[in-house]
Amino acid sequence: MAHTLEAPGSFTAFAEGIRKQFPLLNQQVNGRPLVYFDNAATTQKPVQVIEAMNRYYREYNSNVHRGVHHLSQVATDAMEQVRLQMAGFLGASRHEEIIFTSGCTGGINLAAHIMGRAYLRPGDEILLTEMEHHSNIVPWQLAAEISGAIIKVIPVLEDGTLDLEACQTLLSPRTKVVAFVHVSNALGTINPAAEIISMAKNVGALTLVDGAQALAHERVNVQNLNCDFYVTSAHKHYGPTGMGVLYGRYELLEKLPPYQGGGEMIDRVTFDRTTYNTPPFKFEAGTPNIAGIIGMGASIQWLLEQDIDQVKAYEHELLAYATQTLSEIEGFVPVGTAADKAAVVSFNLKGVHHYDVGVLLDKMGLALRTGHHCTQPLMDRYAIEGTVRASFAPYNTFEEIDRLVEALRKAQQMLS
Repeated sequence: MAHTLEAPGSFTAFAEGIRKQFPLLNQQVNGRPLVYFDNAATTQKPVQVIEAMNRYYREYNSNVHRGVHHLSQVATDAMEQVRLQMAGFLGASRHEEIIFTSGCTGGINLAAHIMGRAYLRPGDEILLTEMEHHSNIVPWQLAAEISGAIIKVIPVLEDGTLDLEACQTLLSPRTKVVAFVHVSNALGTINPAAEIISMAKNVGALTLVDGAQALAHERVNVQNLNCDFYVTSAHKHYGPTGMGVLYGRYELLEKLPPYQGGGEMIDRVTFDRTTYNTPPFKFEAGTPNIAGIIGMGASIQWLLEQDIDQVKAYEHELLAYATQTLSEIEGFVPVGTAADKAAVVSFNLKGVHHYDVGVLLDKMGLALRTGHHCTQPLMDRYAIEGTVRASFAPYNTFEEIDRLVEALRKAQQMLS
């Protein structure tokens, strides 16, 4: 099958230029060239990220801070340079607003826990959305248990957008936190983050944005958004796993208590009393994931070297082409059809279980995600157990989408 949308030559050359920087993609799976469409779960890593982490271990592996020797100082300088880099990349007003975490889950748990201890009170309300990843639900449930706060939920409309009229109705002076996903991992919906934050600010609520799926597809400026907290996961934007950032407004970070105790986060320790370091170190107990931080910095540098407008335009073409060609398959049922979407297609085939589809696609060399995508409340909203999800990156091609369509037709025949 040949693709019917026009792919300008510049797009093809762009994709080829990107693709050759990702060595993992050049392999076969089950005797077929790998098609990697699981980018919402984790992206592949460009050579410069792999080499940056390799260079750390080969040339200057050492623990950071407090060391007076050369290697420790080199490692500390490299790590703190990434903090400066992340502050600039996210548009933070100062680098002390960047806290290194294990990823979005770690960042949300940190923020929810300290707010549950020191900010939320019985009867306060936490407003979430029906499309949240479990990592932006469960930490708030734990915070509610600590504080006596109540969780309320913004519903999702049939097309996969948020019901903003309902959001407005749910907001009140009792609302103390509004936490929502910037881009839905399960549907691809891009939420109007600035508008939701503005609505939350009108009632005096703090805001936390889960940016796991956003940074790979667009530039984010936390000051323009006017959010209080923003969380990222490096592996979603071509960096290493187990690494991420919690951005927090400095005035809040100063007031809120530490999350975990240990080295680095202290000012002075006695058996009677401990005083704490200033942000961000107050929230970074223990030895950090230094290699991960170095790798995350390399991934940010890689992103900065890309033409983000071209990335967005190319991914938009991939999404449009996939939506068109997949819709021609009999029994194709899309889940999430918002007008403003990242490059994610979530779907089912009538009469066929999503898991069985995923297994057969793997046999044909295609890597897609199947299941509830850690969004069980959202699956309940659509009265389904899960979906098949294809999520694209700029190293994917139209020809790979053709292979997906062909493989789905074969799977459908085998499973019918």
